[in-house]
Amino acid sequence: MDGGVPSVRELPQRLWPGPGGGEQHLLRSLAAAHALGGIIRPCYGPLGLQKLLVTAKGETVITGYATAILGALELEHPAARLLRDAALSHAQHSGDGAAFVVLLAEALLAEAELLLRAGLPRAQLREAYAAATAETLELLPSLAVRSLGPLEDPFWVLHTAMNTHTLSHAEFLTRLVAQACWEAQEQDGTFRPERLGVCALRGGQLDRSCLLPGLAVPGKSCGKVTAVVGGARVALFACSFGLAHPNAPATATISSPAELARFQIGNEQMTEKQVLQLATGNVNVAVVWGDVEERALAQADRSGIVVIQVKALRELACLSEVLGTPVMPYLLPPLQLGKCQRVYPQELGQGSAVVFEWEGSDTPALTLVLRAATKEGLRGAEQAVYHGIDAFAQLCQDPRLLPGAGATEMALAKILADKGAALEGPSGPALLAFAQALRSLPATLAENAGLVVSQVMADMTAAHQQGHFLIGVGVEGIINVAQEEVWDTLAAKAQALRAVVDIVLQLATVDEIVVAKTSPPLQQDPGPCPTKAQEHPSSPKTPAPITR
Repeated sequence: MDGGVPSVRELPQRLWPGPGGGEQHLLRSLAAAHALGGIIRPCYGPLGLQKLLVTAKGETVITGYATAILGALELEHPAARLLRDAALSHAQHSGDGAAFVVLLAEALLAEAELLLRAGLPRAQLREAYAAATAETLELLPSLAVRSLGPLEDPFWVLHTAMNTHTLSHAEFLTRLVAQACWEAQEQDGTFRPERLGVCALRGGQLDRSCLLPGLAVPGKSCGKVTAVVGGARVALFACSFGLAHPNAPATATISSPAELARFQIGNEQMTEKQVLQLATGNVNVAVVWGDVEERALAQADRSGIVVIQVKALRELACLSEVLGTPVMPYLLPPLQLGKCQRVYPQELGQGSAVVFEWEGSDTPALTLVLRAATKEGLRGAEQAVYHGIDAFAQLCQDPRLLPGAGATEMALAKILADKGAALEGPSGPALLAFAQALRSLPATLAENAGLVVSQVMADMTAAHQQGHFLIGVGVEGIINVAQEEVWDTLAAKAQALRAVVDIVLQLATVDEIVVAKTSPPLQQDPGPCPTKAQEHPSSPKTPAPITR
């Protein structure tokens, strides 16, 4: 064993030792990765299980999406938080793949642990893993056997992206998303997902969902003035409409009833001034993500301003992209207002929405209005729609497709294992470790499908050894992914591999977890030092200073 690698007994104890105090890991983050992977693994794949989450607000959520599960977890281990943040960051940019990042990172860390125990120094491990990553990313384009044509219906591609979990009315919803993406695509082939809105409203069935011209956002009109017809000038605010919330951390020192009266009059004047500034700036529609104060709303009614309260910040971001106006953090009119023809509320099912419409057929935005009877069904449909929109946006940038259902992982594992067996030095074992980690993903798919994992993996290995790299995991066994139309986007897969290796290389170099000591609370000033007459009898006498 290399002299630079300390033995297990020489390493400090893990920050959170497991129950029973078992054998210590050389990698301090491996236990946290195992724990996080154990939570996500049963949810991986279209046949994965679901979790019953109780959020910090007390809400009960049933979901099988790794993004929602990871976001709801309260983690204490720093390595687990880093891994969770890496997975969520990838999902935010690619739309999906959080479970892929967590499970592959866990498998790579487990293989790195074996390499370290075999005597490979950490520096060489890092270099070997980086080389294996470059080799894997170089091999990926050679496995892209299909691509989406510029005039081709994207239904067959989006069906795989949207059905990562069991979804009712999957074919209908996929066709609706494909139609929305096709109509929202610009003539030069570019696609801006911000111009395709999603409005989820309870009530009705999922097959009652529809596509509306314009932009509909979940929200409500708060005042007596509820609509603008014939030229709406819109301003967006990510703040309260009025003065600060009464529960804000601020204290007013009032010593008399007269001061209280002046304070209330000053608040009313300040509120009136803020709303009049909007009216002076030609604003007649104010969209707010925050609380709406009654006095400010009454002044807005007198000024003819429609005040719309939305439920999420992403609605403001979508409106900002479509209308071309910034989101203001304060109640001040922006330099450039958003303009459309009409703004009006509309009741759909059990919910309400606000519709922004333009004249003509070349409307800059479309809205998918989703309907469902339950909150869980609506949440699942909304998540699937966002996955489909993100997948189409990636295909507009890179139309190449990889075999899905674990076929790409098995093909990469076979190529890397063949190269690793022929190499000497650290690169060979690193390629073999990378291949073994990639095999764990189709094995998880087979396990979640209720299949015999050993039999499925043996059949897949035999097929890939014979050159059939389109063989993946299906519901009843191995399948040909080209015949079943199961595909992954090349851009998302490559980005996920980079995210995994980045976090693995960081965690592989951590030899100890150090928690900073909590600083003691500041003590209050004891006051002026006692004079000589006030000194305690038992206090030591200090000599007088020597002067010249």
